[in-house]
Amino acid sequence: MTDLLARWKTGLSRTSKTTFGRLASLLGATEINGQTWDDLEALLIQADLGMDTTKSVLDSLKATVRNKGLTKSSDLNLVLKKELRSRLSTPDQINLSVKPCVILLVGVNGSGKTTTAAKLGLRFMQEGKTILFGAADTFRAAAVDQLQVWGERLGVPVISGAPESDPGAVAFNAVQAGVSRGVDIILIDTAGRLHTRFNLMEELKKVHRVVGKSLENAPQHVWLVLDATTGQNSLPQARAFKEAVRVTGVILSKLDSSSHGGMAFAIQAELGLPILFAGLGEKPEDLSPFDPDAFIEGILGY
Repeated sequence: MTDLLARWKTGLSRTSKTTFGRLASLLGATEINGQTWDDLEALLIQADLGMDTTKSVLDSLKATVRNKGLTKSSDLNLVLKKELRSRLSTPDQINLSVKPCVILLVGVNGSGKTTTAAKLGLRFMQEGKTILFGAADTFRAAAVDQLQVWGERLGVPVISGAPESDPGAVAFNAVQAGVSRGVDIILIDTAGRLHTRFNLMEELKKVHRVVGKSLENAPQHVWLVLDATTGQNSLPQARAFKEAVRVTGVILSKLDSSSHGGMAFAIQAELGLPILFAGLGEKPEDLSPFDPDAFIEGILGY
């Protein structure tokens, strides 16, 4: 448990140092006044909580200060910690009992989908599951090659197609292969779609439909991979993907490279989607199940 918490603190060090690390000097022994609230608002916005979430947090803190009669800025430390924690839900246990369980990974180019697929594959294999990869990002040869390299390293079969072939056909074949081979989990890596490109999003919807036709009730999960370094800029993407393919959960990649860890609060507040995993490093084992308590400890440092 200590090692896990240390990993979260290390992975969130950029967010902590850049923004929340200033709390110690901000919330000192001075009296709570208008400047206190202005400074705290600026800090939360800089941490990428977003305007709406920041306002909601401050309104709640001000109400607590009034109700409890708090006067010192230092008194806000624990109150803020509790308030932030209350805004992060603990994700439910992921149901992988259906065999095969089909997981569709979606997101824009560069978000880290392919690497995340490999990390998930390793995690599930360590849990005793058999895996098959579907390389449905047929428009980017590098993505197919990358997934095939990971497949060789992990000993996981990869179903792919010719360059620029129909991604729906690849997804269909991957599901059929997974069924015939009796694997536990089929991870399908889709092409990065720009949420502003109507035709590309429609194609992603087609992949989702085709998977459903190839196996009843599939996909069981649609996970959106968001690049944590993009902060608030990723929210419009997330909304579009949620509407297009019924996203069921979020994976925050590159959290260790980001100073925008506060986006996690905006994701929960504005999208109502659970954060399932977080990328805390480049190694395969650095994809960790999202732990709200460790996350709070990591960004606040207390």
